[in-house]
Amino acid sequence: MVFVHLHRHMTTIIVPNPFIKKIESMKESSAELLAQMQTELRPLKLPLGKAADTVVDEGVSNYPVFVVHKQQVSIGIPIINHEEHGVAWSVNVSTLEEFVTKNLIQTDRIDEFREVFKPVKEHLCLFVLSELGATFVFLPRN
Repeated sequence: MVFVHLHRHMTTIIVPNPFIKKIESMKESSAELLAQMQTELRPLKLPLGKAADTVVDEGVSNYPVFVVHKQQVSIGIPIINHEEHGVAWSVNVSTLEEFVTKNLIQTDRIDEFREVFKPVKEHLCLFVLSELGATFVFLPRN
């Protein structure tokens, strides 16, 4: 049983001990995955940055999104295949608009996405699909 107490500025969640260990393990796994991914994607920052610039400069979208994955996906255009390039992750280039069209982002959440989206010249927007699930990550370009 999980108890949730809502206070004006704070939410307290009380969970049984087995769940706490699982949550802590997931947080550690998530942090480890992010660190590993940043290391593995470091050599790809330049080509991904150029692809992001092209998406914006060609008027395709102001919101390029890179789908980072290890399995087959049906979103975006493949630009890096992990098997062909000898890297850990495959990458497809997509856009906010495609995410909306494919109902990955609901239309009533577009403004929220735009608010958290970081400048393309400074960050790469990654949609990472891993064994831990799917999450957006903003990776600094420099």
